[in-house]
Amino acid sequence: MNIQIKNGRLIDPKNQIDAVQDIYIAAGKVLATGKAPAGFVAEKIIDASGLAVIPGLIDLAARLREPGYEYKATLESEMTAAVAGGITSLACPPDTEPALDEPGLVEMLKHRARELSQANVYPVGALTYGLKGLELTEMAELADAGCVAFSQADAPLTDTRVMMRAMQYAATFGFGVWLRPQDSFLARNGVAHDGEVATRLGLPAIPVCAETIALSTMLQLARETGVRLHICRISSAAAVALIREAKQEGLALTCDVSMNHIHLSEMDIGYFDSNCHLVPPLRSQRDRDALRAGLLEGVIDAICSNHSPVDDDAKQLPFGEAEAGATGLELLLPLVLKWTQQDKQTLADAIAKVTLNPARILNIDAGHLSIGAAADVCIFDPACDWKVEAAALKSQGKNTPFLGMALQGKVRYTLVNGQIVYQAI
Repeated sequence: MNIQIKNGRLIDPKNQIDAVQDIYIAAGKVLATGKAPAGFVAEKIIDASGLAVIPGLIDLAARLREPGYEYKATLESEMTAAVAGGITSLACPPDTEPALDEPGLVEMLKHRARELSQANVYPVGALTYGLKGLELTEMAELADAGCVAFSQADAPLTDTRVMMRAMQYAATFGFGVWLRPQDSFLARNGVAHDGEVATRLGLPAIPVCAETIALSTMLQLARETGVRLHICRISSAAAVALIREAKQEGLALTCDVSMNHIHLSEMDIGYFDSNCHLVPPLRSQRDRDALRAGLLEGVIDAICSNHSPVDDDAKQLPFGEAEAGATGLELLLPLVLKWTQQDKQTLADAIAKVTLNPARILNIDAGHLSIGAAADVCIFDPACDWKVEAAALKSQGKNTPFLGMALQGKVRYTLVNGQIVYQAI
């Protein structure tokens, strides 16, 4: 279908565009921006007056809960939530049941996602069988099946010899390894940051050194092996400092942060709000400020939703017993916009953290609106105020620390490969 999006503020960080320009789409690709190509006849015209037109968002951490956890969420519900949030591509961690450690499972997930014809799904394969940290998976076969990188998700990998061999294997084939740094012994049974709130509430704590000790090991092994390493969802000022130093020495390193951790701190736990039981835990206000500074500086490359839908029964428990996680697909864009306003960022720089930079980490050709690129587009109203209400969320998981909060920025249209997959009513 030939589509013209007219009168919108086109923001494309890769091509350094931030201006009111029309965009022309044909055969699922971007045909032109600015002036209409010769002979172009639009079959559909979208008037984006007062709206922003950006590349579709790319989320580096979105649990779709299939296979195995359909009682928490289904592929249908979460893909619907993704496009409603302007997300056109997402990476799903391997901590399904069974884990994504066999090519057949990856192919099944890719097939199911294609059938839905919504967002593009990029599975992250399991680094070890069953995520048990013992035996390496056949990464080459998993890559052939569609895996874009390899990870342990939140499962521990305590054997550093196995970690080193995994990195050597991945480096040999040019695969990316994604790891979340947390020493499982130091973090054992912990549910909150080791600070004043955990002490006051009597909650088992996770110290910052649980993150930094694990991170130091990962960085040292990356130096030894030359692997392309991505650090997932850092949470502390000390981790930002370690990553800054490693990047300055030229390590092939990227990292991301959850949107929750740039807005919230341990203080938001309040009186045992289980919606704030997250992985990693919400840390101090000083840590939150350091994460924001790391984003501004470019030490942190991307912002992800860390979407983890949880069923109501698992959340409506005492804080320490409640399942960790929060829904996030529909909140990623407005929370990035909120950070943009608070830290006085340009919209183009902020948008890059959820489009162009994640695409580079995934090593995919996306996150931009260059001529000939896939027409993955998000059109949103930056001035639209709305309230986060459980009933309005399309995700099957309604659990989020932001329930009841007023946010700004609402998606009006989402296009994937030139097809309108979401339109606000």
